[in-house]
Amino acid sequence: MAKRKEIETDVVLIGAGIMSATLGAFINELEPGHSMHIFERLGKVAGESSDAWNNAGTGHAALCELNYTPEKEDGSIDTKKALDIIEQFEQSKQFWSYLVKDGQIGDPKDFIRTVPHMSFVRGENDVNYLRKRYTALQQFNLFKGMEYSEDPEVIRNWIPLVVEGRDASEKIATTYTELGTDVDYGALTKIFIDNMVQKGNTELHLLHEVYDLIREDDGRWKVKVKDLSTGEKSIYHSRFVFIGAGGGSLHLLQDSDIPESKLYGGFPVGGQWLVCSNPEVVRKHNAKVYGQASVGAPPMSVPHLDTRVMGEETSILFGPFATFSTKFLKEGSYWDLFESIKYWNIVSLMRVGLRNYELEKYLVQQLSLSFEDRIEALRVFYPGAKTEDWKLEEAGQRVQIIYKDAEKGASLQFGTEIVTSEDGTIGALLGASPGASTSVSIMLTLLERCFPDRFRDKWNEKLKTMIPSLGQDLEDNAALRYQVRAETCELLQLNWKEPVPEGVEIAENA
Repeated sequence: MAKRKEIETDVVLIGAGIMSATLGAFINELEPGHSMHIFERLGKVAGESSDAWNNAGTGHAALCELNYTPEKEDGSIDTKKALDIIEQFEQSKQFWSYLVKDGQIGDPKDFIRTVPHMSFVRGENDVNYLRKRYTALQQFNLFKGMEYSEDPEVIRNWIPLVVEGRDASEKIATTYTELGTDVDYGALTKIFIDNMVQKGNTELHLLHEVYDLIREDDGRWKVKVKDLSTGEKSIYHSRFVFIGAGGGSLHLLQDSDIPESKLYGGFPVGGQWLVCSNPEVVRKHNAKVYGQASVGAPPMSVPHLDTRVMGEETSILFGPFATFSTKFLKEGSYWDLFESIKYWNIVSLMRVGLRNYELEKYLVQQLSLSFEDRIEALRVFYPGAKTEDWKLEEAGQRVQIIYKDAEKGASLQFGTEIVTSEDGTIGALLGASPGASTSVSIMLTLLERCFPDRFRDKWNEKLKTMIPSLGQDLEDNAALRYQVRAETCELLQLNWKEPVPEGVEIAENA
């Protein structure tokens, strides 16, 4: 029997998606001498959650996503999450801009374009909510420039498909901002990984599956890998491991057996899009239009009518419609859910199931929809939609986090969660929205948790070169906000023009 190949490395990245790619891009800048190996079970990069067809691609900045600004019991609008997310997306744009300036990204239009972000609501109650949301957000400098209208003619000018054929007596309202973007995270992932491989310190292994993680006595990790094309097995000894395998991360985190892994379970939710590629329809819509979520719906299921640019093709997507499968990945196994159930999380799973009746009811309703039912849902946004212009496509598969809290008990989490070991030698990312849009902020948090001394001392100056707002608040720093947004929009070729803040002097050549 042939001896298994054993390799020493500094870093192992599991999953060739946007999270691993972003972390790898950071490590290449901060520790250019480090060796890295990326393992991906599929035959291509960004084949699961990061693929353009599998995620919203919105460039989530809380400009249009109503679930980030819930209405509180007293009727006021909670803006905290929206402020956090827009700051985080600004960090993403700064990092991408740095890479453009450094020559590591050629044409930014390969992955990002200006597409207006809009919220759209119907009926007296939701119009009142949107008006309050707009007023609340206008208190903050980061949201300045957003417009609000209840005038059908103004709205028609922004999004004609949404107004044409609509009952004139129906009360509607929208917000509009050209600060919004459309981002192809699959294309961005490929750019990052191509750069890493070309620099010579990174090896990409497609059709390779990590099937076990074992902590070694010296603190390193033994990473067991199988080549799915040949069946050959190898062992990699790594000083640091990141699990960025989307829905597959939970299983690998459980395999690591770190105490932190005992706090988590998962519940899978899939999706489908209605897609229109008819050029006559597509050219009449240039916006990402988000509505109100149904009662019980997870955040990834907030309905939206999106302009999407993927390569040379522009389409309109509507949805997503929720689906259910026991798979944790689109290309996963039907045993994924059952294999994630352990003696330490089975009680939590049962409690969450009992407490989330509205979510379960919503999923049952979604699963019972016919194609025509989906078209009727589309017509709430686009009254003149013709059935023959649309087709149904599978979207991505997500795993919502089930977290066991000692004080609050088990709960279903709808965000993203970074899990790291106490010694900082392994980290994982669980969860979904806003996900890819805040990948830079998420990976900065992971680096700070796992390498606190280096983050604070050795890397600090370099990080601030890449992300000028790091450690600062753009909301309250007018000069920095103007400088950062002006530079990122220029480098990323975005159409937004940041208004000059009051009291800030701008040089004539700026």
